[in-house]
Formats: sequence, C-alpha cells, structure tokens
Amino acid sequence: MDYKQLIIRGISYSQTQSGAYALLLEHEETHIKLPVVIGNFEAQSISLGLEKDIHPPRPLTHDLFTKFIVSANYELVSVIIYQIVDGVFFSNINFKNKSNDEELILDARTSDAVAMAVRFDAPIFTTQQVLNEAGILLELEDVSKEEQPFSETVPAEDNLKSLSMEELQKLLEDAVKEEDYDTALEIQEEIKRRKKNID
Repeated sequence: MDYKQLIIRGISYSQTQSGAYALLLEHEETHIKLPVVIGNFEAQSISLGLEKDIHPPRPLTHDLFTKFIVSANYELVSVIIYQIVDGVFFSNINFKNKSNDEELILDARTSDAVAMAVRFDAPIFTTQQVLNEAGILLELEDVSKEEQPFSETVPAEDNLKSLSMEELQKLLEDAVKEEDYDTALEIQEEIKRRKKNID
C-alpha cells in the first residue's frame, strides 16, 4: 500500500472539548493537515518525547514501554494510522526484532502510537483514504492584526449550511489560524458535503 508520511506540526488546546488537545499532523508534500484530538496525559507525553533534553524525575508510561522494547531487543520501525471510524483514528505500531528481524504489529490508540514514535524517531504514516476523510487542505498565510478573532466570527453549526463556499473557506482558514481544529473539521465536512452533491 502507498502510505503517506506525516510530520508533527504541533499540539494545541482544544477549543471545543474541555481537557482535550489537538495533535496536528501534516503530509509535507500536499500540506494536508490531520488534526487528532488527544487527552492531556498523551499531549504531555508527546511533548516530552519531542523535547529530548527534558526528562521527568520518574519514567512516564511511554518511557517505561520504550525501555521494555529496547530491553527485549526490539525497535519501533513505524506507526501507521490506517483507518478512521466515526471520528476515531485507528493505528498500528510496527516493531522489528534486532536479533532475527521478526516483525511484530500491535494495535494502539493513535495518541499512544505517536508518543512512542517520537521516542524512537520513527516515521508516522497514514493512507490516502484517511487523508481524504479527515484531512484539511490549507495553506496558512500571515494573520492580519486588524482581523477579528475567529472565536467572535464563527457562526453556530446550524448556520454553516446558509453560508456560501467562499465564506466557508474563509471560516476554515480562520479556524486553522486560531488552531481550532475541531471547528475546522466541521467546516471541512460541510465543504466536502457540498462538493459531493455537486459531483
């Protein structure tokens, strides 16, 4: 299968889900962004994994699992986000035994899989289908200081249907600029629905 490699663009606080965060992944070639809602613990663990110089006084769960993998003479080869169902991403973690090249594939939550991948500097992949279903294609430009904050301009969800495609695209750009990826996904779904009806 032709997998698409993703890079981590950042983690931001979720605007719509209390206590949740949005992990933003991006396909570098097409600039399609894949926002994944994750919990507070996983957001912290991914951040610590990215900051190689910061070490907690006691090992986190992902650090403990990392040490176990290394002690068992395995390496984490890659993470594959292979499916999305009802807004939930499904991922596999691919391991390889250093002694005999035996492969091991484990099902995992995407947040846990990414937290492990950053500790091994392992690549993260997804499928074109996942990008088509949940990706946001958007080139970000500099935000003018005079522009009104997105939180004050976004309409209620019911009102999205009454907006033109141009207005929806502008709202989508504002949502991503404000790192409100939950709302951006809702707007993207409305845009996709309209394009599907046109086709």
